[in-house]
Amino acid sequence: MGEIQKYKDLIRQRAADGDLEELAADLLEAAVANKGNWAGLWDGVLARLLELPPDARSRIADGLVTQYHSDQAGPNARQNALILLGIVSRDLPPHDRLTAERLSLLDGISRQHSFWWGARYENLIEAELAAGRPVAPAVVATVRRSVLHAYQNEDLPRTARKLTEPPLNVGEAWAEEALRETGPAWQRVLTHMATATAAKPSPKWDKQAAALVDPLGPDRVREAVISWLALVGRPRTFELERGRYEPDVNSAYDPYNANALRGLAWLLSLLPAHPDTARALGALVETSLKKVAGLGPRNPKVANAGVNALARIGSEAALAELARLATRVTYKNTAKLLDAALEARAVALGLSREEIEELAVPAYGLTEVGRAEHRLGENTAVLEVQGTKAVLTWSNASGKPVRSVPAAVRRDHAEELKELKAAVKDVDKMLSAQSERLDRQFLADRTWSYDTWRERYLDHPLVGTLARRLLWTVDGTTAGYADGSLRTVTDTPVTTGTEVRLWHPVDHTPAEIVAWRDWLERHEITQPFKQAHREVYLLTDAERTTGTYSNRFAAHVLRQHQFHSLAAARGWRNRLRLAVDDEAPPAGRDLPRWGLRAEYWIEGEGGEDYTDITDSGTFLRLRTDQVRFYPIGAPENWAHCAGGEYRMWLRDGAEPVDPLPLTEIPPLVLSEVLRDVDLFVGVASIGNDPTWQDGGPGGRFREYWTSYGFGELNQSAETRRLLLDRLIPRLAIADRCTLEGRFLHVKGDRHTYKIHLGSGNILRTPNDQYLCIVPKSNPSAPQAGYLPYEGDRMLAVILSKAMMLADDTKITDPTILSQL
Repeated sequence: MGEIQKYKDLIRQRAADGDLEELAADLLEAAVANKGNWAGLWDGVLARLLELPPDARSRIADGLVTQYHSDQAGPNARQNALILLGIVSRDLPPHDRLTAERLSLLDGISRQHSFWWGARYENLIEAELAAGRPVAPAVVATVRRSVLHAYQNEDLPRTARKLTEPPLNVGEAWAEEALRETGPAWQRVLTHMATATAAKPSPKWDKQAAALVDPLGPDRVREAVISWLALVGRPRTFELERGRYEPDVNSAYDPYNANALRGLAWLLSLLPAHPDTARALGALVETSLKKVAGLGPRNPKVANAGVNALARIGSEAALAELARLATRVTYKNTAKLLDAALEARAVALGLSREEIEELAVPAYGLTEVGRAEHRLGENTAVLEVQGTKAVLTWSNASGKPVRSVPAAVRRDHAEELKELKAAVKDVDKMLSAQSERLDRQFLADRTWSYDTWRERYLDHPLVGTLARRLLWTVDGTTAGYADGSLRTVTDTPVTTGTEVRLWHPVDHTPAEIVAWRDWLERHEITQPFKQAHREVYLLTDAERTTGTYSNRFAAHVLRQHQFHSLAAARGWRNRLRLAVDDEAPPAGRDLPRWGLRAEYWIEGEGGEDYTDITDSGTFLRLRTDQVRFYPIGAPENWAHCAGGEYRMWLRDGAEPVDPLPLTEIPPLVLSEVLRDVDLFVGVASIGNDPTWQDGGPGGRFREYWTSYGFGELNQSAETRRLLLDRLIPRLAIADRCTLEGRFLHVKGDRHTYKIHLGSGNILRTPNDQYLCIVPKSNPSAPQAGYLPYEGDRMLAVILSKAMMLADDTKITDPTILSQL
C-alpha cells in the first residue's frame, strides 16, 4: 500500500515541478521492478496519471519514447514503455510514437493463447484503434481468449467489445473456412453463433437464429455448417506458444470459437431434420471429448451442446446417434445428458430405457440381415457386413465384379454414392457400439419375449449380424444361429419360444461349454466378443477364507491413465489420483439390477519423492488392492490418494455398512466384475511393457515386472492358452511351435524362444535371456484360419511375434538383431 501511495505522490509532485520526463523514467522503473504487473491497487496510480492535463501527458509520452531508445533499456523496460505509452496517450491527438515497435509487440502477442489482464496490453490495442488502423485478426483472437479468463478488470472487456471483426477467431481450420463465406447475412449468422454462452439456447436466441437463416435458406446453411464441423479438431493453422506446465493449447478448442461451435450445434437442431445433421453432431460430440494433455476432454461444453441439439431433433437418425453415443461416451456429465435424453424419449413413447436403445438402431438401408443391394444405372452396389466391418462392392451391367466405383456412378449418381459411403461409415460405428452394448447385457440380465427378440435382435438388419453370432437361451434351451435357423448343440432347429436370455457360461457345466465351442468351430462362427470362450471366475478357497473381499487382483502396478480409460469404458466410476493432500473413493461400479456396488481399491504410486507424476500433478501409476461388494446405497469408502486405510465416509447420520460376504454375490455378478478387474490388470499392468526389463524408475518395479511378465497365467491367459492349443496345428509354423505351461515355445534358426501367454514377453536360449520386441500399437493377427472370437489384442501380439521368430533369419530390425 505504501508503494502505491509513493507513486501517487510522485506523480503529483513531478507534475507540479514540471519534471515530466523524469516522471516517465520513474514510472518505467516501477514497471520493471514490478515485472509489468499493473493489477489491483496500481489502478489508482494509473488513474492519477490519466488525471494529468493532455500537454503533461504528451510530455510524459515523449519521455517514454526517450527511455525506450536509451542504451540502458532492456526488453522488459521497452515492453513496459510501450504499454505506459498507450496508457498516457489515451484521448490525446494521434501521434506516431513507436508505431513499428508497438506492432512488433502485438505480433508477439498474437502467438500467445492469452495474457493476464494486469499486463494492460489492451492499451496497445487502443493505440492502434485511435490511429484508425485495423487490429490483426490473430491479435483479436488473443484478446478475446484473454477476456474469457475468470477474473479481470473492465478495461480489457471494454476494448474487446470494440473488436467485432472477424466474427470468429482465426487459427482453427473450421473457423477460417467459415470466414470465407462473405456477405452480411453470413457475418450476422457467425456473430450470433459466438453469443452461445449458456448451457442451452433461450427462446430469444432460437428466434433470432431462425430469422438469420431465412435469407440464406435452411439447406444452404445446413450444408455449410456440416462442412465446417467436419474440420473441427484439425491441427491449428498456426501454433500458439505453450508454457512448460500449460496444457496442450494447440490441441484444445479456441474457447471463443467453442461458443460459436455450441451455437452451430443449436442452429442445426432448428433446421429440418436430415441424416447428415445427426452424423455431424455425433462426430462433434466425440471429437469434443477427445483427451488433450494437461486438460482432459477438449471441450465438454461443446459436446453437451451436441447432445442437446440431437435431443431437440425428432428424427430416427438423431435418436440412433444418441443411442450410439450412449455406448461410447464415458465423460460423466455428457453421459448424464445422454441418459436424460434417452430417458425423456423413452417416457414420451411409453417405453423403457432399454427398449428405446433397441428401437433406436436403424437399418441404414440394409434390406436383409447384413446386406443391401442398390441399383445405380447399369451398375450394382452391394453393401455387406463382414464381421465388424461394412464392405461396399460393385458389379457392372453384366454382373462382373469391378474393383472400384464405376465412372458412370461417379458421374450420374454422385448423391447416391455419397449416401452409400456415409452408410458404410454409419454401419461401422453402430456395429462397434452395438457390440459393446450387447457385451454389457450379461449384468443387465435382460429377458425378451421370443417375438420381440427376433424382431429387435435376430432378424434386425444390423443387430442381427451380431445376434446371429451369439448364443441364446430360449425357454431354458441353449441355441445358436447357423444354416438359416436357430439350432441346438445337436443342430436341431428351434422355431418357437416364449422367453429369451443371453447365454452366459457361468450357468453351464464345462462339458456343455466345450460342446458349444465345438459347435461354433464346426459352423465357423466368429463371435463379436468372448461368450462361449468367456472367462468364468468362480469363488476360490482363498476368497472363502477372507470372506468379504478378494485379493485375486491385489499388489499390481498399473498405468493410471490407461486404467482410468478402461474403467470408464466398462461402466466403472473412477477419479484420477493426484499427488496432493486429498482423498478419493475406490473405483466402483453400480449394479442396479442386483442392488450391489463393486469396489476395486487403488492408490497412487509416485515413488518416495513423488517423482513419478505428470506435469499436472497426476500419478503415472497405481497400486491395486482388494475387490469388495456393498449394497448399492451404502456409504462410499474413501482413502488418501497416495495410499492409506480406506474408511467409510458417513454423512447425515448414516450408519456404517459392512461389506457383503462373497458367498452371497450371485456367481454371474462375481464372474463379470472380476473379469473387468482382470481386464484392467491384463491391459494396464506395467508388466506388459517389454521395455521395462530394468524395472522402471530406480529399478524398484523389477521384481514385480519379472513376476508378472513371466509368472502364473491369469484366467484370460488360460483361455488364450486353450485357444492356441487348437489353433497352432493350423498355422504354417505349426512344426516350430509347442505349448508348454505358461509359454508358447517357438523354434527359430538362430535360437529357441519362449513367449509368455499372459504378457507376450519373450525369453530366448541360451539361459532364458530376455528379448525385447515392442509390438505395433494395433497389431493384426496373422492369417490363421478360423478364430472363435474377436478382440483379443494380446493373441494378435503373440501370434505376430511367433511368426517373426520362427523365421528369425529374415529379421532386419536393427534393434532386434542386436539382441540376437
